[in-house]
Amino acid sequence: MQTILILGGGKSSSYLIEYLAASCADKTRNLILADLDLNQAKAKLKGLPGTSARSLDIQNEQERKTLIQEADLVVSMLPAFMHPIVAKDCLELGKHFFSASYESAEMKKMKAEIESKGLFFLNECGLDPGIDHMSAMKIIDEARSKGEEILSFKSYCGGLLAPMSEDNPWKYKFTWNPRNVVLAGQGTAVYQEKGDLKIVPYHQVFKRIEPVSFDGIGDFEGYPNRDSLSYKKVYGLDSISTLLRGTLRRAGFSKAWDVFVQLGMTDDTINMELPENSSLRQFLNSFLPYHESLSIEEKLADFIPDLDFPTFEKIQWLGFFGTRKLPKSSGTAASILQSILEEDWALDSNDKDMIVMKHFFEIKGVNHTKSISSSLVCFGEDSLHTAMAKTVGLPLAIAVDLFLKKEIELKGLHIPVIPEIYVPILTKLEEQGIHFKETEKLSAN
Repeated sequence: MQTILILGGGKSSSYLIEYLAASCADKTRNLILADLDLNQAKAKLKGLPGTSARSLDIQNEQERKTLIQEADLVVSMLPAFMHPIVAKDCLELGKHFFSASYESAEMKKMKAEIESKGLFFLNECGLDPGIDHMSAMKIIDEARSKGEEILSFKSYCGGLLAPMSEDNPWKYKFTWNPRNVVLAGQGTAVYQEKGDLKIVPYHQVFKRIEPVSFDGIGDFEGYPNRDSLSYKKVYGLDSISTLLRGTLRRAGFSKAWDVFVQLGMTDDTINMELPENSSLRQFLNSFLPYHESLSIEEKLADFIPDLDFPTFEKIQWLGFFGTRKLPKSSGTAASILQSILEEDWALDSNDKDMIVMKHFFEIKGVNHTKSISSSLVCFGEDSLHTAMAKTVGLPLAIAVDLFLKKEIELKGLHIPVIPEIYVPILTKLEEQGIHFKETEKLSAN
C-alpha cells in the first residue's frame, strides 16, 4: 500500500487532492490530508475511498514527524517558508518530497544527501514555476535537437479574472496569496535585452511594462519579475541575447498600482498607528505632503503628475476619496493596504478566474530565423475549482502519480526541466485541457 501525505488543504489544493484521491480508488494507495482545520480537510476529501483527514499543527515537530513517518511520499502545499522544514524531516525519515514552490537555498544544501539516500525531491512543479518551465523547455529542447540557436526568450504569466467576472475598474481580484500581490515587484528586477543588462529598481518596475495580447481575450501588460538571468543556467541558455520573465496584468493596472508604490503605501517595514475609525481618505492623506488649502485629490494630482482619469477612477473605486473606515488602523502600510484590498478584491462565489501565459521565442536556424509565440489560457469553473488551483495542483498531482507508477524513475533534487519529467506531465496536462497554442513566423537570414 502506497501512502501519500498532503500537508495543507488551502485554496490551491482542490484539483491536487481530487486527482490523487481518485488514484486511491483501486485500493493500492492511501491518501492522508493534514491541515490545521480538520473540518476543512474533511470537506476537501468528501469522504472519498482510501482517504482520511488529520488535524496537524505544523509547528509541532513531534506530531509532524510522526505523521510523515506514516507516508511514502509527502506533498507540501504549505507556505513556502515551511518547505525546507518539511523537506528536512523527509530527508531524515527517508521520504520523497514534492512541492510547487521555488527551490530554496536551504533545499539546495540538501542535494548531496538526497542523492545519497536515493530519494526523489521535486520542486517548482506548479504553474509559475512549473508549467512555465516545462512548456519552455519543450520548445528549447526541440530547437537544440535541430541544431538551432535560441536568440531571445520572453515569458509572461498572470493569474487574473476571466472576462465575464471583470466587474471592477482594476479588472482584478485576488486569486492567489494577497500578501504576495501587495509586495509584488519589491526587490530589483534583472533581465537582459539585446545583450544589454537591464536593472529595474522597485520604484520603476511598474513603469517598465510591455504590451501582450491574447486572441479573443484582449490586451494585457507585462512587468519584469525578479531575477530573470538566474534562468540562463536553469534553461541552459548561457549565450542568449534576450531573456526576460514577467508578470501579466490587464492593461492599465500597472499605472494605477504604481501610485501606491510611489506614495509608499506598499512599504512593509514601517509600522503605522492611525487613530481608531480612521478612513481610507485619511490613510491616503498620511502619504501626501501637507497643504493648507489643497484637497487630497489635488495633492495627489500634484504628487503624481501623469495621473489620468482611468487611474483616478481605479483609486476612487476602492474608496480612497470617501469616508469609508479602514478595516485595520495599525500595522505596516502594506498590511493596511492589503486589508483594504482583501475586502474589494475578494472572489465572489460566482466569479471565475483565468490563467494566461505566453512565451515569445526568436530562434535562428541554418537558413532562417523563426518567431514562436506559445500561449496558454485556462478558465476556472467556480471560486473553489479555480484556474489557479488547476494549473498549480494538477502538474504536481500528475508528477506524484507518475512517480508512484515508476513512470518517472529519477533520484535526487529536481525541478521539471528535463524530458523525463516534463514530457509525460505535459502530455497528461493536455488530457486535462491545459495546452498551449503555438504560432510560428519565418524570416530569411
